[in-house]
Amino acid sequence: QVQLVESGGGLVQAGGSLRLSCAASLRTFSTYAMGWFRQAPGKEREFVAAISNSGGSIVSTNSAKGRFTISRDNAKNTVYLQMNSLKPEDTAVYYCAARPGSGSTIEVIPRMYGYWGQGTQVTVSS
Repeated sequence: QVQLVESGGGLVQAGGSLRLSCAASLRTFSTYAMGWFRQAPGKEREFVAAISNSGGSIVSTNSAKGRFTISRDNAKNTVYLQMNSLKPEDTAVYYCAARPGSGSTIEVIPRMYGYWGQGTQVTVSS
């Protein structure tokens, strides 16, 4: 059974930083592209950033560029999201997701990802 377990969320003041981690129980983690999404109360789940299976391709939203960095360690079956300069509007539940596939194509639509974690809450106070 595939499991994705996020950690690292919490309460932080505006301008602060958090590092989210997602540990995956995927036997062939290095053949999966990984993504981070978030969902704020009353809003749809939205794409934040994603990374190809090799780590060679990365896509992120304009809002995340310059503040958030996605990375992965295939030896540890883990993907990370380093979040700096956090803003109150970044408050949401953050989810990691996995989809099988090699290559540089990055999917940003949630339904294209077949495996999801349970989410970790990030709250940014003003």
